[in-house]
Amino acid sequence: MHTIFQEIGFEFKRASGPGGQNVNKVSTASVLKFDINNSKGLSNAVKQRLRKIAANRINADGVLIITSQRHRTQGKNKTEAISKLLALIELASIEPKSRKFIKLPLYDKNRRINAKKITSEKKINRKKIKY
Repeated sequence: MHTIFQEIGFEFKRASGPGGQNVNKVSTASVLKFDINNSKGLSNAVKQRLRKIAANRINADGVLIITSQRHRTQGKNKTEAISKLLALIELASIEPKSRKFIKLPLYDKNRRINAKKITSEKKINRKKIKY
């Protein structure tokens, strides 16, 4: 994880919302930028899952952008953005369970088809009768 912290870039901008004069003159909102493609701290599988999880936060260059402007200070917004990134990486590091395909028993298959036939007949009987 140490190399991930070295790969993070920050920009600070003015936050929107309430806050009086503080909002207008101090750049407290933090924008975290993390280049997923060139990251050495993540495996290829984690990178792929991270791209899938955070697809709407990744720009055309493959850079993950996370913004934080909840707090009134730069430091708190910076730590919140880092914690958001770590939460995404933690979520991406969990391997999804592979589905085990099993053959459906013939009895269950026939029961399902019969239930579908009954439902179909109910719906056919609801139609208006044409004379």
